[in-house]
Amino acid sequence: MSITDKKPIISAEDIFRRYYRPLCLYALRYLRSPENSEDVVQDCLTDFLERRDDGHDVADVKSYLFMMVRNRSLDMLRRASLIDSSATDEEFDDIIDEDDREEAAFIEARLWTAIDSLPEKCREVLLMSKRDGLKYEEIAEEMGISVNTVKNQISKALKALKEGCHRVYMFFFG
Repeated sequence: MSITDKKPIISAEDIFRRYYRPLCLYALRYLRSPENSEDVVQDCLTDFLERRDDGHDVADVKSYLFMMVRNRSLDMLRRASLIDSSATDEEFDDIIDEDDREEAAFIEARLWTAIDSLPEKCREVLLMSKRDGLKYEEIAEEMGISVNTVKNQISKALKALKEGCHRVYMFFFG
């Protein structure tokens, strides 16, 4: 094998940046606990990087990491007696469509990244409305701003998110 035949090795930082949030969201669908989800993902990423450093080659990093997180999440549920300890991982395949869960985790991660990039006041108003379910009047009262300002901030946030989604779509399909 020549030097040009070797696959470039993705840095640990790039792996973390690319997969951490989607993997946490994916684990959260099983574990329902952000802390446990983060613990499982951190353990999986650490193990993966250690194995890679020891020469273990993985052709599809994304699939491998998602499978690791899935298995560790199911193991954690078994240890906590939240699922039948005699159930095999294959028994969950009919219930859980893994490809859909992986894709949903990536989409949700992109959405949260876009929300995180909004200006602070705009992000806060959007989250109070959409995540917390507060009415415009309640948001206005809590933040000490007018209802029109709340409407404008939500409109601005939704427009920015829509434009961000359009740019991502055009990047991949345009």
